[in-house]
Amino acid sequence: MTGHPVFAWFYAHVVSRAEAKHGTLEQRLKLLPLARGTVLELGAGNGNNLPHYPDAVTDVLASEPDPAMRRYLAEALQGASRATRIVPAPAETLPVDGGSIDTVVSTLTLCSVQDVAGALAEAHRVLRPEGRLLIYEHVRSVDPGFARRQDRWERLWGRIAGGCHPNRDTESAIRDAGFAFEQIERFDVPGTWLAKPHIRGVARKSPSPSDPASS
Repeated sequence: MTGHPVFAWFYAHVVSRAEAKHGTLEQRLKLLPLARGTVLELGAGNGNNLPHYPDAVTDVLASEPDPAMRRYLAEALQGASRATRIVPAPAETLPVDGGSIDTVVSTLTLCSVQDVAGALAEAHRVLRPEGRLLIYEHVRSVDPGFARRQDRWERLWGRIAGGCHPNRDTESAIRDAGFAFEQIERFDVPGTWLAKPHIRGVARKSPSPSDPASS
């Protein structure tokens, strides 16, 4: 995998620096304090979440499949205050033991994974029976006209935005993967054109027949 060095640079130097202005930082600060124990972060990118985990987080597994992004992630880990390990793997095939994670975190990641159902199935597998999924994502619009615009621009948008799919019904995908939302908030982030609306929420892992803990 060669990665996307141009997009990685743009995200690290342009998008990340604009987070406070556009409200993304505010959403991270609302969500991440809910993390506990061992955290697995899907698509950790350049490490924007790492400074905001609370003391209740003991260690972090930061999964990131893009080698270009991992270079920025490694820089962010320098001087980290807690044990953090980079996992060079996609969200769909995580080299993590089942039932070993307390909190899975996904922030602006599920829009760009190759297989969203596969990624959520992995999140469900690795979580402990009482584990929680913390989500901050943009989702498909419920407005039919705007949703058609998302469909129409999906391919071009993905080429310029690191493989992002603006029209994914991620909320439904989370429920279909065996999660039950404990809380969810829907909103628009200022300055977004196609990748909206957004959701921020906490979903509890529901037992599945294949889960050893449920038998």
